[in-house]
Amino acid sequence: SQQIQFADDMQEFTKFPTKTGRRSLSRSISQSSTDSYSSAASYTDSSDDEVSPREKQQTNSKGSSNFCVKNIKQAEFGRREIEIAEQDMSALISLRKRAQGEKPLAGAKIVGCTHITAQTAVLIETLCALGAQCRWSACNIYSTQNEVAAALAEAGVAVFAWKGESEDDFWWCIDRCVNIDGWQANMILDDGGDLTHWVYKKYPNVFKKIRGIVEESVTGVHRLYQLSKAGKLCVPAMNVNDSVTKQKFDNLYCCRESILDGLKRTTDVMFGGKQVVVCGYGEVGKGCCAALKALGAIVYVTEIDPICALQACMDGFRVVKLSEVIRQVDVVITCTGNKNVVTREHLDRMKNSCIVCNMGHSNTEIDVTSLRTPELTWERVRSQVDHVIWPDGKRVVLLAEGRLLNLSCSTVPTFVLSITATTQALALIELYNAPEGRYKQDVYLLPKKMDEYVASLHLPSFDAHLTELTDDQAKYLGLNKNGPFKPNYY
Repeated sequence: SQQIQFADDMQEFTKFPTKTGRRSLSRSISQSSTDSYSSAASYTDSSDDEVSPREKQQTNSKGSSNFCVKNIKQAEFGRREIEIAEQDMSALISLRKRAQGEKPLAGAKIVGCTHITAQTAVLIETLCALGAQCRWSACNIYSTQNEVAAALAEAGVAVFAWKGESEDDFWWCIDRCVNIDGWQANMILDDGGDLTHWVYKKYPNVFKKIRGIVEESVTGVHRLYQLSKAGKLCVPAMNVNDSVTKQKFDNLYCCRESILDGLKRTTDVMFGGKQVVVCGYGEVGKGCCAALKALGAIVYVTEIDPICALQACMDGFRVVKLSEVIRQVDVVITCTGNKNVVTREHLDRMKNSCIVCNMGHSNTEIDVTSLRTPELTWERVRSQVDHVIWPDGKRVVLLAEGRLLNLSCSTVPTFVLSITATTQALALIELYNAPEGRYKQDVYLLPKKMDEYVASLHLPSFDAHLTELTDDQAKYLGLNKNGPFKPNYY
């Protein structure tokens, strides 16, 4: 009787004609993929529309066309994204409420170049609420959320950015922010140093009016220190990257959560038992390794710094040279802020279907240029996923063309960005309002007092209660009851 039952089941199964079933399925897939509103915010792809935003005539509802975005009609969708981000950025919103009355940035004309996402939009709108005028471009050609850029343009921010810009578009957008009649920037907020570099190269006179630069990435800060060393830095700059609230939070915790997100969305990879090499064990590397280890991956680390290498050993990772493990690993992740960490020679020796990606700010860590040669075939498999195919059929899976994985291929946790954004806002307020002579033409770290203030603004989200020192304890430790609790070098 069991056999008969089974035969019935088989019949039941074959009743559905497979062809029509398949056809309707494919139709529904193609329909949903063209509808940008049905997909997640960061998935709005720009490839479906050939007309460059530079060619389009667009105006917002107030009749202004002082912007260049993918599609101003997406503004309402973008506004929802910004409102969702605000829910998790309570510290920035409370700073906005506290300082809205006194308008500490009244008269500030800020030109900015950062990732343009729902989270940075909350920062930009906070700066505007505090009295600033803003012009904004993107520091990465892939990380812009088109609908968010549209919402900012609708709200009156002069924003020039869209997802999937060409190299030429990228510099054109930056130029449009700086080079404008009747409007002269007096503050710069930069992420990666490209905007600062462009102003130095093209419009050095702008620096006569600039009161300060705020920079938030390893790469950009490195460029500032180089300028300072060469005696070419002509305005004070605030190094937000090395402030505790950026280093210990954005670099570590943000990467710990977003590395897996970016890899999963692009490749559907299973990490258990996979061999992964992480190049660099700074804060970003530490975050990536912790996440990968938790999923059961076998993790190797490469490092140039003996202190970081020792930390990696103590955390249970094998410290190796890349050339020693390149043949056997399944995933290679760079997070050094350096260049040519993964060379063509390494890429040639990788095994079939090895995944290669970058978590550092700039796209110089993986030598992608060396792959653009006639003997290799590039195949675009998904948005941000390329298969580079060698003559013998071997494939290497390259994500985001070697650019920043988490912001190009996924999103980053809003809460962590609130910490960085609040730090950036305070740095701008500090530099803009500083009396003449307080800051020389040099690179400065945020005072610890401000770092601690940023941290304290975020504690209510966790319902966390700080203990207060007694007078006796404060005296014993030689501290002020209200801080700063950390020494300057921390």
